[in-house]
Amino acid sequence: MAPSASASRLRIGVIGAGRVGSVLGRALTDAGHTVVAASGVSRESVRRARQLLPGAALLPADEVVGAADLILLAVPDDTLGGLVVGLAETGAWRSGQIVVHTSGAHGLGVLAPAAAFGVLPLALHPVMTFTGREEDLDRLRGVSFGVTAEDEHRAVAEALVLEMGGEPTWVPEHARPLYHAALAAGANHLVTLVNESLDLLRIAGVSRPEHMIAPLLQAALDNALRHGDAALTGPVARGDAGTVRRHLRELVDHAPDSVGAYVAMARRTADRAIASGRLRRLDAGPLLDVLNPTRATSEQP
Repeated sequence: MAPSASASRLRIGVIGAGRVGSVLGRALTDAGHTVVAASGVSRESVRRARQLLPGAALLPADEVVGAADLILLAVPDDTLGGLVVGLAETGAWRSGQIVVHTSGAHGLGVLAPAAAFGVLPLALHPVMTFTGREEDLDRLRGVSFGVTAEDEHRAVAEALVLEMGGEPTWVPEHARPLYHAALAAGANHLVTLVNESLDLLRIAGVSRPEHMIAPLLQAALDNALRHGDAALTGPVARGDAGTVRRHLRELVDHAPDSVGAYVAMARRTADRAIASGRLRRLDAGPLLDVLNPTRATSEQP
């Protein structure tokens, strides 16, 4: 039987002592567990392990598994499956261990080769961006973890998340890819969108674009979280085809690489404005014509 996370102190092994693994390992240490071993490939991972997990021996991955009751796999999504299989082929896994991965894109399926050895598998994905520094520990408090676990293992998953300061949110196995796509669209695309805006303001001659745009972006995000599509404002939501046409002319002249992104986001904004009743479909025709991708990337009339 696997050890209970809430009833005993566990020996933790961290495979992938990067930004996520080192911080979560430290959070588990602060909760009373002991990180006994860690592995990291890059110089930065080794530095983080020494800083945040000072008591951990730096070992190869299979030796980390051999030293631990709970193994935390904090590696890139595309390498996780191969790592689990490779450790299974070397016979590293043993019955009674807990294995946790932090990938948002994967559920329990990727851990099946370990589970075949009697290992308790958990998918615990912290919904936060990490810097790999100690301040991340404070930011973990109250953060949602996307959790996938078998029903009989939910108590263990919940205990671990709570010990790290997070809040468990249950995600079905089949929904993990969609769950992760939603988070990537929100967080990763937001960074791209903000930096696109900053670049365009610099091209327009604004010397301190971050100072100018920060209050607007903060208000827009707050309104979106509070009010959903009712927070939509601006020329697309109003159906101002002429203004959007002028935007596209300027982008074609001064920032042609931004045209495609502007058109795609404006078209999706128009769709949401129509669906939510912010923009009448009858009034949207001229706008949608301007946002036709073929027309938008050609010379504007």
